[in-house]
Amino acid sequence: MRLENKVVIITGASAGMGRSMALAFAREGAKVVAVARRKEVLDELVEEAAGLPGEIAAFAGDCSKEEVCEEMVAFAVGKYGKLDSLVNNAGIMDDTSPVGEFTDELMTKVYNLNTFGVLYAMRAAVKQFLAQERPDPDMPYASILNITSVGAQHAAAGVVYCSAKAAIEAATKHTAFMYSKEGIRVNAIAPGGVLTDIMFNMPPSNEFGIAKTSVYNATLHRLGQPEEIANAAVFLVSDEASYVNGQILGVNGGWFCF
Repeated sequence: MRLENKVVIITGASAGMGRSMALAFAREGAKVVAVARRKEVLDELVEEAAGLPGEIAAFAGDCSKEEVCEEMVAFAVGKYGKLDSLVNNAGIMDDTSPVGEFTDELMTKVYNLNTFGVLYAMRAAVKQFLAQERPDPDMPYASILNITSVGAQHAAAGVVYCSAKAAIEAATKHTAFMYSKEGIRVNAIAPGGVLTDIMFNMPPSNEFGIAKTSVYNATLHRLGQPEEIANAAVFLVSDEASYVNGQILGVNGGWFCF
C-alpha cells in the first residue's frame, strides 16, 4: 500500500475531489482526517470507508478560519500521534466577474477560503512538521499538496478566483524552496474542469465575464472525474514522489495545451 500508516489531513473532504481523495488515500492505507463543515456528510464518509485498509476520521469545521486550521492539526496529532501530509482541497468559485465589476463581498468570501485558509493550514502543518522527529535527515518526511486551478494561469474564471489560486501557486513554490532542506515537500495539482458540486453551487455568472470565459470553456474536451484528481494526489503524497518538490501538476486533459 502506497500510503500505509501515513496520517493525512484533507480539507473540503465532504464531496467531489476531496471525498474521492479521502477514499483513495484510505484504500492505500492512510489514516485520513477529513475536514469539512457538514458533520453529517463526513459521518457518511467515515462509514463508507469502514473495511478499507486505512481509515477516515471526521473533523467538522470551517477551514477558512485560522483557529479551525490549528485545531484540525491538533486533532490529527492527538488521535494518531503525528502528521505526515496536508491536502488543501477546500475551495469555492467566483461569479466570473472581471476586475472592474467584482464585489467586496465576493472577494472576501473567496479569498478567506481559497487563499487565507490555505495559508493558515500550511502554517499550522509546517509548525507541526518541524516539531516532529525526522526519521532520515537525507530524505523528505512530510508533504503539503495544494489544489489550485488552471485559472491560476489562464482566464478560466473571474479575477477573484484566478488571483486567489495564483497566490497559492506562488505560496506552493515559496514554501517548497524555504523548507526543502527541512524535509518538507510542497506541490500542487491544477485541475481543469472537473465534475464536482462546485460547478453547481457557483453564484449567478457575471454576463460580461461569462461571455469571455465561455470562449475558453468551448475548448474543453471533457470534464474530468474526481477520481482522476485523486489518483494524481495519491502519487504526490506518496514516497514515490520523494524527489518531486515545488511543482504544479496540471491534471486537465490537455486543456489550454493545444
